[in-house]
Amino acid sequence: MSKMFQIGDVAKLFHLSVSSLRHYEAMGLLTPEYTDPATGYRYYSVRQFEVLNTIRYLRELDMPLSEIADFLQNRDVERIEEKLRQQKEAVIARQQELHRIERKIDNRLRQLRDARSSVFDMMSVTQARACRIVWVQTLLQIHSFFDMEAPIRRLEQSQAEALVFLGKVGVGILPEHLSEGRFGQYDGIFLVLDEEDRFDGETVTLPETSCVTVRFRGSHREAPEQYARLMAYIREHGLEICGFSREITMIDYGITNDTDKFVTEISIPVS
Repeated sequence: MSKMFQIGDVAKLFHLSVSSLRHYEAMGLLTPEYTDPATGYRYYSVRQFEVLNTIRYLRELDMPLSEIADFLQNRDVERIEEKLRQQKEAVIARQQELHRIERKIDNRLRQLRDARSSVFDMMSVTQARACRIVWVQTLLQIHSFFDMEAPIRRLEQSQAEALVFLGKVGVGILPEHLSEGRFGQYDGIFLVLDEEDRFDGETVTLPETSCVTVRFRGSHREAPEQYARLMAYIREHGLEICGFSREITMIDYGITNDTDKFVTEISIPVS
């Protein structure tokens, strides 16, 4: 009878945990050569080490255990080539996804730096870049951050990704209501998508446009006063509103509980 090794010894030899070996057994990848019926102790033989090496190698390649089990049931050169090609494709796809996430992180870092360097309560004419948005027309009054949750959840229902991972969520007022001074109610909610975002649904591309813009400390509750200031500036400079307002909280409850650090931007497209 060949030399037998207890499960703890095998775990140490292969730098694995005992629980991993038990999991391999449960999945049918590697069954101990012998299990003592009296004690339940598990023993492995040297000839099983080759199989364990294969398992460990394929796990280092991040191959799922289910795929490893499938290979071990029918080991063959063509079979392992097929498995390795499939795993390479999976790795490439994951790399692309990680690069997309990296770009999302960079975008958010830029947004935060931009928000924290804001000059507050100063109106200016800015150039808004062309962007892709999702717009949902719905009457909405916002007294707190939570009033936006229901429409955001409606936007999110058909999506594979949480909207919190996607672009910036904002609210808008239509031009006719801005002209009438109706600043206490919003006409829609929108989502600004980053270039790499995937959204399953209808989107709208807004062209590059001039906007009268202001940033202020606070959130939607403080917005009506800022709208009044913006409209006075627009009238004073003989400008014409040519699109819905874009009101976005750049820093809010999603980032900090300190309301003194909230930053909101309102832009009104003008010509």
